[in-house]
Amino acid sequence: MEGDDVDMAAAESTEADLDDMKRRLKEMEEEAAALREMQAKVEKEMGSVQDPAAGATASQANREEVDSRSVFVGNVDYSCTPEEVQQHFQSCGTVNRVTIRTDKFGQPKGYAYVEFVEAEAVQEALSLNESELHGRQLKVTAKRTNIPGMKQYRPRRSNPFMRPRGPFMAPYFFAPYGYGKVPRLRMATRYSPYY
Repeated sequence: MEGDDVDMAAAESTEADLDDMKRRLKEMEEEAAALREMQAKVEKEMGSVQDPAAGATASQANREEVDSRSVFVGNVDYSCTPEEVQQHFQSCGTVNRVTIRTDKFGQPKGYAYVEFVEAEAVQEALSLNESELHGRQLKVTAKRTNIPGMKQYRPRRSNPFMRPRGPFMAPYFFAPYGYGKVPRLRMATRYSPYY
């Protein structure tokens, strides 16, 4: 009889645990549904696109539009600040952003990009080509758009200080037991001592 009581208590606790797990599972499913709704709402507000290919096309079109409103400024003085570059190009139109490129140590590379609010300001900015800023003659050109995957081929330049490589040279062999002449297995090239 006592064994029957234990079985009944175990069955009741198992049912209680099962009911508790079902309740928690239902709560988790409700939370997941609420999160999906919130995510959809945020994506709708942000205007994000679900299709990655369409998103890449949209970002490429956006990049081209921004680049059409930007100019490349070369030969910028290393001590020049973005504010000074902005003041120099303020006469062309409203400047949206000035980016002075730096290396990995934070030192300026000597060129900048100026983004305008209006696309017409680019033509005005091109008229400032060869103008002076901090005693340096600026080079102003329209910014080009990089096309992903279209890396320009740059062949390797030859180093005039490197010796040209000759054909494969076999290792130097010694005659057995020290008798006889050492055979010449090396090929004579213009740069070898055996030429």
